[in-house]
Amino acid sequence: MIAEVIVDIAHSEVDKIFDYYFNDQRITYGSRVVVPFGRTFVEGIVIGIKEKTDVPQERLKSINRLLEEMPALTNELLELSRYIADTCFVSRASSLRLFLPTEMRKGRVKEQFVKLLKLNCDVGSVINSLNKNAKKQRELLLHLSLEDKFLMSEMNKIYGASAVNGAIKKGFVTVLTEKNFRAPYKEIIGEGKNVILTPKQKLAVQSIKQSENKVSLLFGVTGSGKTEVYLSLIESTINSGKTAIMLVPEISLTPQMLRQLRARFSSSAAILHSGLSAGEKFDEWWRLRTGEAKIAIGARSAIFAPLKDLGLIIIDEEHDGSYKSESSPRYLTHDVALKRAELSDAKVVLGSATPSVETYLKATNGEYNLVELPDRVNKKPMPDIEIVDMRKEIRRGNNSPFSSALKSELEECLKNGNQAMIFLNQRGYSKTVVCTECGHVQKCQSCDVSLTYHKEDESLLCHYCGAKYKMIEACTECGSIYLKHGGFGTERVVMELKKLFPTARILRMDRDTTQNKEGHFKILNQFHNKQADILVGTQMIAKGHDFPSVTLVGILDADMSLHFSDYRSSERTFQLITQVAGRSGRAEESGKVILQTYSPENEILRCAINYDYLAFFKHEISIRKATAFPPYTDIVRTLISGEDEETVVSVTKAIFNELSAIRQKSPEKFRFFGCMKSPIKKLQGKFRYQVLMRIEANDFNLKNEIFYTINKYNERNVNVYLENNPSNLS
Repeated sequence: MIAEVIVDIAHSEVDKIFDYYFNDQRITYGSRVVVPFGRTFVEGIVIGIKEKTDVPQERLKSINRLLEEMPALTNELLELSRYIADTCFVSRASSLRLFLPTEMRKGRVKEQFVKLLKLNCDVGSVINSLNKNAKKQRELLLHLSLEDKFLMSEMNKIYGASAVNGAIKKGFVTVLTEKNFRAPYKEIIGEGKNVILTPKQKLAVQSIKQSENKVSLLFGVTGSGKTEVYLSLIESTINSGKTAIMLVPEISLTPQMLRQLRARFSSSAAILHSGLSAGEKFDEWWRLRTGEAKIAIGARSAIFAPLKDLGLIIIDEEHDGSYKSESSPRYLTHDVALKRAELSDAKVVLGSATPSVETYLKATNGEYNLVELPDRVNKKPMPDIEIVDMRKEIRRGNNSPFSSALKSELEECLKNGNQAMIFLNQRGYSKTVVCTECGHVQKCQSCDVSLTYHKEDESLLCHYCGAKYKMIEACTECGSIYLKHGGFGTERVVMELKKLFPTARILRMDRDTTQNKEGHFKILNQFHNKQADILVGTQMIAKGHDFPSVTLVGILDADMSLHFSDYRSSERTFQLITQVAGRSGRAEESGKVILQTYSPENEILRCAINYDYLAFFKHEISIRKATAFPPYTDIVRTLISGEDEETVVSVTKAIFNELSAIRQKSPEKFRFFGCMKSPIKKLQGKFRYQVLMRIEANDFNLKNEIFYTINKYNERNVNVYLENNPSNLS
């Protein structure tokens, strides 16, 4: 038989199917194999099987070996990988890599086995027959009688290897070898509770189940009980013999959701995300592949979970920008979910209190089933949002991060024994370091961005490439020692809070404090258990969390994201404010939100303080339509980057000329066409230029033509790639 194999080399020159002979009957669609390739051996995936080949007999090579008994990928996942390769304009090898743990592909992780000791005798009679000096063996046998099996390594530590080996030799103890499952977050144990759905939640579940639409938008305010609707739908799916995928936007949200899934479904839930160790990821992946686990929970990449008989895909906080991959393949999770649902005849539920403009438009025109939860479960109103004009605060001489209103509310909140959350989407101590003499701003040597000052380790950090520099004592341009810290970061906010409230217990949650695997969980757990009074954080704290004692939320610099050069800036600002505000007043006590801004008259902020999504949507969709931005067009960006600027400019000009020829053939398909430097013109040592286009929506043929035009310019010293509706235009 002949196997059609995609080799695990992501290069356009080998982006083709290779034929190999095999006679091992275990090899089938989706099998991982090792094949001879040139002068070496590489891994590959079998995507097809046939009886004949056009390859001459003398050139036909044989598969070297099969890597696993069970095929790694199902037929559905193979088809999904083809879809991603076609729509994200990447090689088939690149798309297949999405479906396998990286360490598994590279052979760096395997199943782990452990030795266990099991008692093989009647303890009472054996102990009496032992020599008086065999004290450790007696203690070992008594210990083993307490449970069925014990780890041999643990018994060696406690009683010594000689005592253990002696008991084994005498036949008192049997050694067993078993697979060790490396379970992530073992300390997260779900507590079962009887939850009775409200009438509106029941109607929501019923509507999603009975709808002829495969896709439903669950549009519910923060605290309306969307999670219980998700859990009810998952339970129904599992009971029908199918499996489910539950996606959340942030890794920090996965432990919280895992607790609820374990409470309801025990070990049927498996977690997948980049923060797991190689062994944990490998074992969780195989639990899903073998069917031992029926539910996959995780961030974006969990959409590729190797589940069979998929019946349900849930995308919580569906509006979140993290569902768009910013590295190749640049896929949108929603598109992958819809295609996977189509292939497996599954339902898709998109949930949000602030759905994306594109999603809500589809729900209102009948393309998606619209299900609404307009009220909070606790019947409480949404927290009051008070706008504070920071321009007036500055005129009064207040240069701190906190307005007088926020200070007063914080004092009251702490006095009443409640908790507060302070949101600022900027980590570090200060956003910039500026020379007051010459105005020079310290920038990264590899990127065209300012460096952020981190006081804890006296460093300047680039938040784009991760480069770290020692804090300067004088300006690198003019030598002046008069330096100014521009803007506030979470680190500085915590320091200022400690001065204002010395006895308050304060936690900080940002990328700096959550670098290890369980960093998110530990901080959230402490705050949930009321071991802290104030939680300061970036957008990690903005969504999905449920803290009953939080009655105050402070939003610092609320309009920061309004001024980004991105057509989505208004939408993101509205979503962020609404989501952060929703953390307050989720239990019995009512909540309060202090929103600090330099643009209090802004229409988007006005919509946000009234929780008026419909007003925001009407305002935003009318602007998008008038200016021909998505969803009325597609933004296609060709990004060209490289270390030598002259070469990058030369390639950019060549690409621009070829794309101009395409435009001249069909000018009616282009609403905008331009060539320019990227907003961030240098990143990680590479100069960046772009050709930006706005074209007719969903014109796949045109996108394909653009891709094949630019793809030939990919060389070793220049990277060229295509982005469809990029989440970040910088």
